[in-house]
Amino acid sequence: MTNLFDSSDEFTGETFKNLALDAITVEEKEFVGCRFVGCTFQETIFRRCRFVDCEFRACDLRMINVADSSFRDVRFEESQVIAIDWTRAAWGKAGLLNKIGFVRCVLNYSTFVGLSLPELTLIESVARDVDFSETDLSGAKFAKTDLERSRFWNTNLTGADFSGAFNYSIDPANNTIKQARFSLPEAMALLYNLDIDLDDSSEPAGG
Repeated sequence: MTNLFDSSDEFTGETFKNLALDAITVEEKEFVGCRFVGCTFQETIFRRCRFVDCEFRACDLRMINVADSSFRDVRFEESQVIAIDWTRAAWGKAGLLNKIGFVRCVLNYSTFVGLSLPELTLIESVARDVDFSETDLSGAKFAKTDLERSRFWNTNLTGADFSGAFNYSIDPANNTIKQARFSLPEAMALLYNLDIDLDDSSEPAGG
């Protein structure tokens, strides 16, 4: 299969539409201010690539390999971003994936273990079976996101916003949730992880 990206090592301000480049290797390429629309990159290897101020819209990125690649100010929208090991990407001085955002995406079976992802944005998405263990998610936003079976352990959630998020299980004893924001009734799930007895009786005491 012809690799369109072989034509250059640097791409700036370009829009790529409806590319189908599954299971290929894209190596040592730089993309700045580029848009990928309706593209398919299933199981593609992005090795030592650099993405800056880029957008992926309606793309299929299932099981891509981000080996030693860096992502800064990158937005994924309405895309399949499934089963990706983000720990394989390159680290910068300020942490990996600075200001990365996912909007109406599917991220199931991905891992972010041990990464520094302050201000991660994950809006109206599905993130089931995602591992956020030991991750810095301070200031992150999970609005209206399905977090079923996702793992939070020793995770820094200081100032994180879970407004409208659901199906999450977060143990306050094993995570930092200072100043984090949660919505009812979903926030009741936090109480179930505490060693307390909950009285679900609606009758007032002494009634």
